[in-house]
Amino acid sequence: MKKCLFTASFALALGGSSMAQSTNPFLSESYGTPYEIAPFEKITIDNYREAFLKGMEEQKQEINAIIRNRAVPDFENTIVALDRSGELLTKVEYVFGPIASSNSTEETRALEKELSPLFSAHSDDIYLNPLLFAKVKEVYDNQKKFGLDKEQTKLLENVYKRFIRGGAGLNDEQKAELRKLNSEISLLELTFSQNLMHETNNTFVTVDKLEELEGLPEANIEAAAKMAEENGQKGKWMFNMQRPSCNPVLQYCKNRELRHRVYDAYYNRGNQNNQYDNKEISRKLVTLRLQKAKLMGYEDYASLALDNRMAKNEQNVYRLLDQVLTPAVEKAKEELNDIRAEIKKDGYNFEPEGWDYMYYLNKAKQAKYAIDEDKVSEYLEINNVLKGIFYVANKLYGLTFRECTDKFPVYEKTAQSWEVIDKDGKVLALFYSDYYPRDGKGAGAWCTGFRDQSYNGNERVLPVVVNVCNMTTASGDKPALQSIDNVTTMFHEFGHALHSFMCDVHYPGVSNVERDFVELPSQINEHWAFEPEVLNIYAKHYKTGEVIPMELVKKIEESAKYGQGFATVEYLAASLTDMDLHTLKEVPSDLNVMEFESQKLKERGIPSQIYPRYRVTNFSHTMGGGYTAGYYSYMWAEVLDCDAFQAFKETGDIFNKEMADKFRKYILTPGGIDDGMTMYKNFRGREPKIDALLKNRGLLKEEPQTLINGDIEKR
Repeated sequence: MKKCLFTASFALALGGSSMAQSTNPFLSESYGTPYEIAPFEKITIDNYREAFLKGMEEQKQEINAIIRNRAVPDFENTIVALDRSGELLTKVEYVFGPIASSNSTEETRALEKELSPLFSAHSDDIYLNPLLFAKVKEVYDNQKKFGLDKEQTKLLENVYKRFIRGGAGLNDEQKAELRKLNSEISLLELTFSQNLMHETNNTFVTVDKLEELEGLPEANIEAAAKMAEENGQKGKWMFNMQRPSCNPVLQYCKNRELRHRVYDAYYNRGNQNNQYDNKEISRKLVTLRLQKAKLMGYEDYASLALDNRMAKNEQNVYRLLDQVLTPAVEKAKEELNDIRAEIKKDGYNFEPEGWDYMYYLNKAKQAKYAIDEDKVSEYLEINNVLKGIFYVANKLYGLTFRECTDKFPVYEKTAQSWEVIDKDGKVLALFYSDYYPRDGKGAGAWCTGFRDQSYNGNERVLPVVVNVCNMTTASGDKPALQSIDNVTTMFHEFGHALHSFMCDVHYPGVSNVERDFVELPSQINEHWAFEPEVLNIYAKHYKTGEVIPMELVKKIEESAKYGQGFATVEYLAASLTDMDLHTLKEVPSDLNVMEFESQKLKERGIPSQIYPRYRVTNFSHTMGGGYTAGYYSYMWAEVLDCDAFQAFKETGDIFNKEMADKFRKYILTPGGIDDGMTMYKNFRGREPKIDALLKNRGLLKEEPQTLINGDIEKR
């Protein structure tokens, strides 16, 4: 997941500053640190507050200067000036955002709520300002006379569209209403996310007797005992709702009642009728978003959200999701029959429920392929996995990594840091890995950054990129051994990091790609994770150092598609729920989002044993913002990534240098100068085909199909 920082400004310009020296690091001319990375340990909550407020005030002055400028509006004095405004504000946002999501405290959460309405109002003050918009529009309407290059033209287009989408064309009464809606939506999204973080880290299932944990790997038992001791329950075992803690129970525990307890606790986060309940917040968000869309002239919120994405409209999204859903449900039903057979082998005759799915599917997988994922994990020690990730980046792009953990500022003691060295020997970027769960860290995994790539004159300012995950920690005498799924996640997030390392644009306003394109670099990177050549580099037994046997590699390959019915359906269920909520043309005042979710999934014939990957009350992607009416993006991008990896395979060499150079040049480097489909066709030479995705998931039964200009059509 590529996590976007909240930002009221367009810009990140890190040139010289005239700010006076101050005890507040943000207000000093220099941090005095390597590569001007923020001195995290010196920054207080009051420093953040002061810098945010001062940053907003400075940007207001910069905006006023653009408006007061009596010169004829042109690209430099209006568009570039606007793009580069808010230097201080962006500077502090890029530090606070990652900290607030990975090291959340009562202080950071309180500051987020305090500033949320101010950020919303500040952004509206810019994009609803009629005098500023008049200047932007004048430049836009007369752009031909400025002789702009492609990047400059794209920046102008982005700025103009951002004003239009920000409500610049509304009348005064409508603008006032939009301000109100933006403020309410922003605060509700923040509250949703804070509630979910609390529910994930502070919802526990406690076990009193060791025999109740039969089947659970020893490392997970030790981790549960440690968690219990840390929470004043020494002699017991506790599981919170971070996946490294609760997933092994669902996959390995023989105790059905315990699996049921953990399953309910995980899927009902935000749905427990307590002070952290997210049902009403979700209903309000759906309602307010629809009101905003209609105010902007759209019939539903999805239409507003999709207007500037590759998919363009909801019909194209549903067409893709429905096309994959049919074979996925068929595959899931086959898996359910395997599960029923395993239940009978255990001497039972009950109909499987959701809490039986992972456990018995794992048993069925072992029976079919004789693969024990717990044994596989013994070859997947986290530091070795990272070496494998770096190996792939080196083979494809010539990158090397020089560890600087003792040199760079530390924002979290378990995080590591590196200089990323390009093939020409120059430092390309700076990278932090933050892999372990802790109190105050959000669930899941994401890529963020403490600074984006930019330019200071002709000098490229290096990005500071962070991978944040919740991986399995070391336990007892075992190091941090990872599951196959965790390894995939590590490769995924590093794909986002590669995108950030290599982005090379001159204007911050053209750095972003469409939401449904952004997962291409991350998802294609997953394809190398379990290739035999790559496994031989990093998959070494944590005790003996033995390279993973080819026999086991073959079992991993053979079994890779097993369980894809479940995995695909749970993903599609979440994507469809997201779309269904945001294509509503009217929202009933008594809407119960959980009942709505259940009814819609039942209508589609989705097996009752498969919940959406995220239920509405813990669906941070859509209710927390960022992927609203956009969770489909992972599937949309998977069409691209499977087809793109096929391009490598067609050469006979998955590390083909020519293909890697093209991928870097046309996909990773341009930022958003070109639209997504143009970038993809520049790389592939044609539009993407969907058959590689279906084949990759073991779902290909029909004739090959192709994605054409956002439409899925038969060839």
